Amino acid sequence: MTIIGGGASGVLLAAHLLRDPASDIRVTLLERRGQFGQGVAYSASQRDHKVNVPARGMSAFGDDPDHFWRWLQARNYPSPTGSWVFVPRRLYGVYLEHVLEEAACLRPGRLIVHAEEAVAVRQSEAGVETVLDNGTSIVSRHAVLAVGHETQPARGRGIAVRIGSERDTPLDPDVPVMILGSGLSMVDTWLSLAQIEHRGPILVVSRNGFLPKGHHDVPALPIDAADVPFGTNLPYFMGWFRALIAETEARGGDWRSVIDGLRPFNQRIWQSWTEHTRRQALRHLRPWWNIHRHRLPPEQHERLSAAVADGQVELIAAEFVGIERHGAGVRATIRPRGSQERQAVDVARVYDCGGVTVDVETSSNPVIRDLIAKDAGRPDPLHIGLDVDENCFVIAGDGKVSRHLLAVGPLTRGRFFEIEAVPDIRKQCADMARHILDA
Repeated sequence: MTIIGGGASGVLLAAHLLRDPASDIRVTLLERRGQFGQGVAYSASQRDHKVNVPARGMSAFGDDPDHFWRWLQARNYPSPTGSWVFVPRRLYGVYLEHVLEEAACLRPGRLIVHAEEAVAVRQSEAGVETVLDNGTSIVSRHAVLAVGHETQPARGRGIAVRIGSERDTPLDPDVPVMILGSGLSMVDTWLSLAQIEHRGPILVVSRNGFLPKGHHDVPALPIDAADVPFGTNLPYFMGWFRALIAETEARGGDWRSVIDGLRPFNQRIWQSWTEHTRRQALRHLRPWWNIHRHRLPPEQHERLSAAVADGQVELIAAEFVGIERHGAGVRATIRPRGSQERQAVDVARVYDCGGVTVDVETSSNPVIRDLIAKDAGRPDPLHIGLDVDENCFVIAGDGKVSRHLLAVGPLTRGRFFEIEAVPDIRKQCADMARHILDA
């Protein structure tokens, strides 16, 4: 087995494949940076950049839910609230490295790691040849694409910058800056600015002007599958969902309980919808869903809310139109929501926090580009990932399902949608490992 990508998805899959001492599987894990378990999410270096799921939900193994919490306790991690604690993302990356090392020790000689980049895969009746950028190749019966998220290039012909990049040079702490996007990446940027004690105005521009909500320690609402309206249109489903929230809150409950109670059914709901309904959900529901589903640790939410209340952070619901250099700074053009008038805003710098790449055809990953170019893989109908079957085998351009090439994690969001958080990825990895080992 060859796993292409050594971030969270790749490490979790390798660990699940190597858990069974009776199997004779050998796993080769490829990660061009040579840093395993980190990827985009868990390579954040600042201690304020935290996971947005409490420790009790971040175990690498669904059948051992306290695995991560025990690991924290063994290292005397301070937590007056017990397992309801949100740890730095860099620390979770260290945990994933430990999970990989533990798997290697459990199965000596069965895990090989390479700090190499895969550039192509060649499929045959017998298996998959993974071609590396150093000119060599690895042949295995199965290969799995675990490439995770991709970050879009900064917008505006490179005038906008990414926080922490080489072009994010020191700023006067009193100058105004703009952040494009209001999701979790924006929060990371704001935290980075706060850490260097930036005092100037921070304008946050997004189409809806929403901020992520905060976590509360509340139990998930028990929901029976028979009560979920699978396969209905979006207005009907949202009517049912809002009514359930209203009913829960009328009994003194919390809307978060409903969101969390629905989680076991999210993938099934998505798959029960028509392509038209899925497109509607991506366009109209996703911004609202993201801020309620992907919540902030309570302390971060309180700090950000205070910054908004104090006026340092200003939320602007507007469409980003364009950007140009203006003197020593930047002039951004936006169109406020509900208006046809364009507005020019002068700031010292624009930070692009527009999130991850959506259209898989724009991928910068050479393996993905090569697959699509050669028709050995195809985008899903919404172009938000690769098309895969129910067992995550890649589907070629002619509709034929591969017998040897699979994908895992965010690359499969077209079929599963909710496949970005660790609790969802670890289940997918456990199911995939079981299927491969059984075969």
